[in-house]
Amino acid sequence: MDLKISPKHLILALAGWAFALSAAAQYQWVGKDGRKVFSDRPPPADIQEKDILKQPGGRRAALPVMPAESTDAPSTTADAAPAAAAAKPKVDPNTPKISGKDAELEAKKKKLEQEAAAKRKAEEEKVAQAQAENCERAKKAVASFQSGVRIASTNAKGEREIMDDNTRAAELKRVQAVVERDCNRPAAQ
Repeated sequence: MDLKISPKHLILALAGWAFALSAAAQYQWVGKDGRKVFSDRPPPADIQEKDILKQPGGRRAALPVMPAESTDAPSTTADAAPAAAAAKPKVDPNTPKISGKDAELEAKKKKLEQEAAAKRKAEEEKVAQAQAENCERAKKAVASFQSGVRIASTNAKGEREIMDDNTRAAELKRVQAVVERDCNRPAAQ
């Protein structure tokens, strides 16, 4: 029986073997923040040996050995509380606490809100100024219509026409509505 292996099958076999080795060469440890870390690189030097959970080659770090309970004294729940407290990982007071908020992002957000408020205020001031100008022009127009002086206007052909009494009354009514609308509003704050 003659066994021939094609180059294609050889490459596939070698790739599978390399993948199996790389998958086995994983590290696993508990980081300073208490989270599990998975990596193909060894943990940093400041990680203690007891925090390394898995190393390449299937080796596991030695688990800390808890002292055996004495069988002479009966076990009580009061004894269990200190043991449970000792089993909890101690938190380093110097580790930064994650608040869920990014200070830089919050500062940008606040700046954008201030810019939007300033833009709104400028727009309100612009509208208030336009209303004040409209009010002054309307008051002058009312005074002109009420003075009894003849008022002329220019038509579409560019010819000058004198307003009759009906047109004058309609214009006076329109201008008084503008005065009521623009002059009786409180100033923008």
